[in-house]
Amino acid sequence: MSGNKTIATDADVDLFLDEVEPLRRRKEARRLDALFRDATGFAPRIWGTSIVGYGRYHYQYDSGRSGEFLATGFAPRKAHLVLYIMPGYSGFGETLDRLGKFRLGKSCLYLTSLDAVDEAALKGLIKAGLADLGQRWPVIPT
Repeated sequence: MSGNKTIATDADVDLFLDEVEPLRRRKEARRLDALFRDATGFAPRIWGTSIVGYGRYHYQYDSGRSGEFLATGFAPRKAHLVLYIMPGYSGFGETLDRLGKFRLGKSCLYLTSLDAVDEAALKGLIKAGLADLGQRWPVIPT
């Protein structure tokens, strides 16, 4: 059984954020970093090559598959800011209604612009996601 392809690294978070392109995305990534640090109380780590993660959790499924993954975080992509709320967005309808413009994937929330969302609602969503995850698996600070 193969392990996760996305694992925590020792890459320098500040250096990574300094290299985000274009400049608009870099500024948004810095804002998101501050927001995630404040919402989680965790220091960031780079997961894989391009995800800034906060906290981690170890999981083991009934199938026997186990691993470790980031508890929450984001990836500043050219087209979107991708936010990761584990294990997903089920039950967060009220907060999502206040959030603003976004698109959802299973555990991903896609933002075209950070200016198009309510940052207080986003902070609440991050906290709610961590609380939800913590009911399933212990969340470990980074």
